[in-house]
Amino acid sequence: MDFLMPGYLGTHTSFRIRFEQPICSASLNADRALSRLRMKMAPFMLRRMKRDVAKELPEKVMQIADCPMLPAQRRLYNRLLAQYHDNLCSMVDEQGFDRARFSVFSALLRLRQCCCHPALLRRIPGTEEMESGKMDLFFELLDEAMDGGHRVLVFSQFVQMLHILRDSLRQRNIPFAYLDGSTRDRMAQVDAFNNNPDIPVFLVSLKAGGSGLNLTGANVVIHYDPWWNPAVEDQATDRTHRIGQLRTVYSIKLVTENSIEQKVIALQQRKRALINAAFGTIGAIEQTLTWEDVRDLLSPAGKLQASQGTWAAQMMQGET
Repeated sequence: MDFLMPGYLGTHTSFRIRFEQPICSASLNADRALSRLRMKMAPFMLRRMKRDVAKELPEKVMQIADCPMLPAQRRLYNRLLAQYHDNLCSMVDEQGFDRARFSVFSALLRLRQCCCHPALLRRIPGTEEMESGKMDLFFELLDEAMDGGHRVLVFSQFVQMLHILRDSLRQRNIPFAYLDGSTRDRMAQVDAFNNNPDIPVFLVSLKAGGSGLNLTGANVVIHYDPWWNPAVEDQATDRTHRIGQLRTVYSIKLVTENSIEQKVIALQQRKRALINAAFGTIGAIEQTLTWEDVRDLLSPAGKLQASQGTWAAQMMQGET
């Protein structure tokens, strides 16, 4: 808007004070600020929702599955968290947040990798022999889905994590299709999964397969790790929730308990409030992180209050 009509929404500082802070903090002035922002944006925004143009689509059920860490994994995570918290606080005090941004995101990345599987931290001795509580829960959910006759898309942003899952599927003799950025026979993998009901699992890199694919052969989507930008996750889920899908779609997000992943989910919810208020699309959250956001991410995690419920039970109620 500043490019199209300079000054229409004021300066960045005045915009934060008048709109962003009241809306995101749910203050007493939030409704008033939200209404004022909508009035200013509505004449210039046109947003067409899928539910308005594809009413024949079946329901999409969103779930969060809490994943406990295993003892060794938890000890490693807590050690890294304490180390990064102290080092980054000192670095930001000396250099400022902008100059320390690369180190900040490197630390956040390693903490998220530890939540997925310690083996992703290959530079730390002993991690390759560790196991992952999240991966244990993943295979429990996968077994339930296959027992119920469901086919599953599995998204991860970490290609190395997909490799670990791929090796485990081979050990269990579970057929699968696979796609990441290096896959040359991209459409062959898609066609094999869509046309062969004996392949119950499709492992997909979030960036390589998050858009442009039709995967209505599946009706369960598992996001192995939460991404900063929830719109990217929504696009990935919609590879199967699109015209041609006849079954209820279940999207399950695996989130490690008492970890940075829970805080990422909470941060997503706070940051998207302002975007939804203006009827826009959700941008890359990591580009708008402040040092206050990062300090909250690196603080000891509390229990996130998320909607819970056994997705398997809901599937059984909705279909056989």
